[in-house]
Amino acid sequence: MSQQGYVTAPPYSQSQPRVGGFSAGFGPPNSSLHYGHYGDPNSSHAAAPQPGMSKSTVTLGSSAPLGPLPPGTHQVSQNNFQSGPSAAGQQPHRFQSPLPPNNTGPSYPPGSHQSQPASPNTVSTSCTTLANQLNSMQINSYGPGAIQSSHTSSGHPASFQGPQQLPLTQHQMTLQPGPQIPPPANNFSGLCAQSSLPSMSRQDGMPGSGLPNPNLQQLPGQTPGPGYHPQQANYGLQMAGSQLSYPGAFPGGPAQLSGPPQKKLDPDSIPSPIQVIENDKASRGGQMYATNTRGQVPPLVTTDCLIQDQGHASPRYIRCTTYCFPSSSDMAKQARIPLAAVIQPFAIVPQNETPLYVVNHGETGPIRCNRCKAYMCPFMQFIEGGRRYQCGFCNCINEVPPFFFQHLDHIGRRVDHYERPELSLGSYEYVATLDYCRNNKPPNPPAYIFMIDVSYRNINSGLVKLICDELKTLLDKLPREEEEESSAIRVGFVTYNKVLHFFNVKSNLAQPQMMVVSDVGEVFVPLLDGFLVNFQESRSVVHNLLDQIPEMFADTNESETIFAPVIQAGMEALKAAECAGKLFIFHSSLPTAEAPGKLRNRDDKKLLSTDKEKTLFQPQVNSYESLARDCVANGCCVNLFLFPNQYVDIASLGLVTMYTGGTLYKYNNFQLNSDSPQFLTDLRRDIEKKTGFDAIMRVRTSTGFRATDFFGAMYMNNTTDVEMAAVDCDKAVTVEFKHDDKLNEDSGALIQCAVLYTSVSGQRRLRIHNIGLNCSTQLADVYKTCETDALINFFAKSAFKAILSQPLKVVREILVSQTAHMLACYRKNCASPSTASQLILPDAMKVLPVYMNCLLKSTVLTGRPEIPTDERAYHRQLVMSMGVADTQLFFYPQLLPIHNLDLKSDTVPAAVRCSEERLSEGGAFILANGLSMFLWLGVSTPPELIQGLFNVPSFAHISTEATLLPDLANPYSKKIKSIVEHIQNQKPYTMKLMIVKQREQPEMLFRQFLVEDKSIHGGASYVDFLCCVHKEICQLLN
Repeated sequence: MSQQGYVTAPPYSQSQPRVGGFSAGFGPPNSSLHYGHYGDPNSSHAAAPQPGMSKSTVTLGSSAPLGPLPPGTHQVSQNNFQSGPSAAGQQPHRFQSPLPPNNTGPSYPPGSHQSQPASPNTVSTSCTTLANQLNSMQINSYGPGAIQSSHTSSGHPASFQGPQQLPLTQHQMTLQPGPQIPPPANNFSGLCAQSSLPSMSRQDGMPGSGLPNPNLQQLPGQTPGPGYHPQQANYGLQMAGSQLSYPGAFPGGPAQLSGPPQKKLDPDSIPSPIQVIENDKASRGGQMYATNTRGQVPPLVTTDCLIQDQGHASPRYIRCTTYCFPSSSDMAKQARIPLAAVIQPFAIVPQNETPLYVVNHGETGPIRCNRCKAYMCPFMQFIEGGRRYQCGFCNCINEVPPFFFQHLDHIGRRVDHYERPELSLGSYEYVATLDYCRNNKPPNPPAYIFMIDVSYRNINSGLVKLICDELKTLLDKLPREEEEESSAIRVGFVTYNKVLHFFNVKSNLAQPQMMVVSDVGEVFVPLLDGFLVNFQESRSVVHNLLDQIPEMFADTNESETIFAPVIQAGMEALKAAECAGKLFIFHSSLPTAEAPGKLRNRDDKKLLSTDKEKTLFQPQVNSYESLARDCVANGCCVNLFLFPNQYVDIASLGLVTMYTGGTLYKYNNFQLNSDSPQFLTDLRRDIEKKTGFDAIMRVRTSTGFRATDFFGAMYMNNTTDVEMAAVDCDKAVTVEFKHDDKLNEDSGALIQCAVLYTSVSGQRRLRIHNIGLNCSTQLADVYKTCETDALINFFAKSAFKAILSQPLKVVREILVSQTAHMLACYRKNCASPSTASQLILPDAMKVLPVYMNCLLKSTVLTGRPEIPTDERAYHRQLVMSMGVADTQLFFYPQLLPIHNLDLKSDTVPAAVRCSEERLSEGGAFILANGLSMFLWLGVSTPPELIQGLFNVPSFAHISTEATLLPDLANPYSKKIKSIVEHIQNQKPYTMKLMIVKQREQPEMLFRQFLVEDKSIHGGASYVDFLCCVHKEICQLLN
């Protein structure tokens, strides 16, 4: 394996030779590598069946021959249960990639294709053989303590044998459509056989415990043996194959196929995200999760648990799309499951979990592998009595430095293993030496510069006074190291309209001094001494200034503003002070004044659904991209607070924020009385955030695979270094991996993420996160350990990146095709034999279709004239830097019933599915997606609830103007306010509350968030999308 992607010298930031086809620029990539990795026209979807897997040869609608049933198998319905022999010599299906014809480059490095052994086993009817085959198919992502397994099969000895699973029986059932089915999706009563209609089944299974799955109820007349439980349960998808139609949900989408009317599908019979979330909470919530096993699947992001680092990074820092990588690139292409990690290096850890240890080796600095430069971690193997170690990433043998030497115990482990964080923990920090600093000099503490737009509208609306008043108290809360009494961060102030005003607030001045820079074409900083100051020392002068700014510009008539020169000025000031930092820019309009970065209104609805639609997401002028590059090079992060009342071209204004790792906030039609709480909470939280400055991230991998693509709020100058002027606790970078050789099942797939950054006190540090994943030659192991929430994070980011260079229609089609491919591969290679008209979903992916449909219906991928272009660009930018928990809530909002609360309990009520069917006239519901929050009230909401919440007597008296619930001293009010607070906690953006009354106009906005229903913008319902995916799968399998 070529090591060029990994070798680095200590300075850690020099440009590297380009690897692969990653396009670092913005806009259409020059390479042939298109969107994601879904572009190999030569990829074979279905290679020979996996060893140990049975393969059904049943075609759509036909009835398969029934072999004799193995003992212990209950036949529920003759029409619906097959266990016939599989065709050993059947030709693998091939099909073309969905990408446009111009994408011809293979998506994996040439020469890396490892052919997969093809030796399908014939199915025997003995109980043990069937049990062994079912073993290798058992899919488990959500049970307690997922296991690693590499199943042995004849001729393919597995090198690592996981815990043995108990044999399983198999049940297939079809649910009758209609209202007679009780609500829970896992209540299997009222069974019937309907051979002509496709049903939908799910591969269910628990890990090797002897306990049956508590969520599956026993069938009448069934006598369960020890550890036997249903493996497949069918959700009744009652539509004949010929009637399935692609939801023509989007402009330019395929039209509906005509055909006989479709039967109504019972929503309770299809997989529910809420059920999956609640099951995981029930089995893993409140428990301790120890990261001591390679490749184990963590609890879902929605499950609260205590995480203990025992050698692999906490899932708060790293989550993967699958925790078992396929061993070869051929397998990876066959399954089409993206291999990716979502890394949130500064994620907040709760108070009851241990913060990261800081390791200091003095002037020697961190210990690193001589060849690949990986940092000392639990994956290094000590040999020769502890004098040398073998690198877990590149296998190079290194000498142990004398100061680091320690003897080994009887199992070959260092005696001081548990005393050294870098040997026993998945995450820790190193104090960096001068080799890791700019110009080999220790960095200065960072600075914050506040830059306020003082044009007519902002003065008039009271916004400028609001900001100035808030800053007086906020500056006391600047972030600091825990052991320090006050913050080391210095502050500076600039105001602007068509020109820039710098302020000297030196502590020995009686009054602040203003200096005007009117030449905005060539911005310079008019003063060095007195611009950036320690707030505690200059408190009285700063307070004086903040009192004077609103009065100083009270009579302004200037409505035109500049924007790029403002960023330029802030960056030049930080550069002159030789420190990194953040700019807080408060801006409200399109910058139309004559200056660099001047923009025009280019919001053209005629471009929607055309090939030119992508230009709306690209910056209008090139100067913003070069400005962003300069900011990153100087460690200048830009946080932008926008207050627009019309189009401001967020695709251009937000670009520098995106590239520098900053955060974009937007308050449409800002009103002082209703929007201040939301804005001020955002500002307070942003200033206090845990942040790393002037950061650079490198992701190293063990041999056989490498990081090829990166998505997030960051900039890349070469193919390996992720540069961020700042990275805070909410920012996540999603990294995609590709094979460049075969992976070894014994050694697994190891990933190390290293972030070099400057702390708030001005110390240069390295934050290291390590995680080990399993590898397998069995596709079933890959599917079993998938994580849907991480997959959706990856798909959202790769699609949102792709729309810069490809038509929306193509991007949407790729997402649908990708979903169908992953599920068809599972069906073909891992699922038990069944009629082709059944939709079978792996247990770990059973809610992938509902999330994928939510992504397809998102404002970014729905080009409709009624959705503002700025709103789409804003959402696109936000999602690009989100972690897994934030994308999960954003695409599938939380809907909580609050009308039948237990006022004595502290618990938050269980959520219900996001569909209008779950609402009721007598109910009240809170809906939140991380950006918006609604309180929906039915026309018959109980009067005591209305009185308790609003202090008014009836539904008619409720005012929908309020954006906060009144503070009332009654149990209802206290309980619901605590629920709202609970939802809001740990979310990066403050959600403004909107009160919605049933059957009133604002309800239309609320309904867009009921994501399981058909969208008012034309998006398909969950049921329709499921049918569409099923149809695609059937076509692939035929």
